[in-house]
Amino acid sequence: MKRMPRERTAPEMKLRRELHRRGMRFRVNFRELPGRPDIVFTKARLAVFVDGCFWHMCPTHSTMPKNNGDWWREKLFRNVERDREKDAKLADRGWTVVHVWEHEGVVECADRIEELYGSIRSADSSTPG
Repeated sequence: MKRMPRERTAPEMKLRRELHRRGMRFRVNFRELPGRPDIVFTKARLAVFVDGCFWHMCPTHSTMPKNNGDWWREKLFRNVERDREKDAKLADRGWTVVHVWEHEGVVECADRIEELYGSIRSADSSTPG
């Protein structure tokens, strides 16, 4: 498991390239936030996680290994639990969290993120401050 990449996975890189192509600028693997989000839009306080289907138990593609099943079940359920904990911590700090699955289309994910980013930024600019 130590050899599994935490950063710069193929799905993450495809999404980053698409967002950058659209002119969106962001921070990567932002260590100052809980869970080190893969992509962060600091002005909009938007954190994006690109989740692998196996490691984060995708409802569509998740499989449970047969060998050492109890250990894997505990490990994978803890991953999902940790995801919810970091989402709650980010929400408590005023951040919006988006999770995208590795199997989702890059363009669709980028559309969703861009739309959410735009709505957050427009809400921020309309709020008197």
